[in-house]
Amino acid sequence: MATIFSKFNPFSRLIPFFKKQEEPSTNEPIAHFEEVREKEKAFTSVKRGTRNVPLDQIVGSVGRYHDFDSKFIPKGYGSDERLRKLTTEMSRGKSFPPISLYQIKDNYYILDGHHRFAAAKKLGHDSIRAGILELLPSEDTLENRLYMEKIEFRDQYRLPKTVELTEPGQYELLAEQIDEHHQYLEKNGKKRISKIEAAADWYKTIYLPLKKLISNSNLVDSFTGRTVDDLYLYISLHQWKEGKTRQYGIGIDQLIPKEMEAFREKMAVQSKHEYPDMKSEITAFILMNVEGRYEDRIMDQLFDLEEVREAHSVHGTIDIIVKIQLTRNLLASDAELISQFIHTTMRQWNGVVSTQTLIPGLSQVKKDDHSLP
Repeated sequence: MATIFSKFNPFSRLIPFFKKQEEPSTNEPIAHFEEVREKEKAFTSVKRGTRNVPLDQIVGSVGRYHDFDSKFIPKGYGSDERLRKLTTEMSRGKSFPPISLYQIKDNYYILDGHHRFAAAKKLGHDSIRAGILELLPSEDTLENRLYMEKIEFRDQYRLPKTVELTEPGQYELLAEQIDEHHQYLEKNGKKRISKIEAAADWYKTIYLPLKKLISNSNLVDSFTGRTVDDLYLYISLHQWKEGKTRQYGIGIDQLIPKEMEAFREKMAVQSKHEYPDMKSEITAFILMNVEGRYEDRIMDQLFDLEEVREAHSVHGTIDIIVKIQLTRNLLASDAELISQFIHTTMRQWNGVVSTQTLIPGLSQVKKDDHSLP
């Protein structure tokens, strides 16, 4: 897939924000809890209550790592017997108290409940109920500053989950959206509501619907190291804050109105299963001049392309007329996608002298009248 940030794209000045990021290595061993705590200078604690924690985020033990192997399987016969008993009881639906975890950033360390965790993992569970005490990192690093911004934004507005941005200083732009939405709700509802209530409504009626549209588009796959939330901010900023007139990529305006509250109203009448994809169909006609001896072969090559809908050999100044249909996401431009398709297919073939592209403006298609004899 070609990058959408070309000279044709209205958002091209933000290319540096979406340049390819290096992915962290997954081969490095997880350090012991005390080593991580010392490295992050994580000594200030905050109680986070009880919630379900994904098992794959529980990476270590507080003080008992010698009793368990790297997969949290207990060592020794007695411990193994206890694990078997717990696994059997858990598989039969018996409930157990939450385990106790220390949290340092996105990783968790078991303080109490090693065997319950091991049993849940052995049964193939995805998560486990846990009481959490978070230790906040104080080491002055870019990663830690970004993490603190993330949890401060979540906690300030009491959001159910964190918003995962990858650049510091961007959460204030989301806060501006919440403030704007807060004012709108009070003005139109003609009553005072709290900022927390406004944030909850923004999260449910604006943030989640647009995030769902972006997730459905798989657009984030084109940007290594970036998140769907990065794209949420990127798109919403330019649709709702910048609002500049542009020539290319205007299809996005049909899906995402240029005003945040208009988008909210539009999505309010759709169920999650009815959310449209951020994709659009492009129809174009390609006029081809080819050498006569290659014409039959080129016609065969054209029909092998999934994007080709029709191909006609004609007499006159043009040798072949081709109708193609392409699919693009709504941030890309027609010109860019068509140009890439032509230059990677037909322009590479032997015998093709030249091509000319026609993009329809207003189109009308007459249906067949089957009532006639």
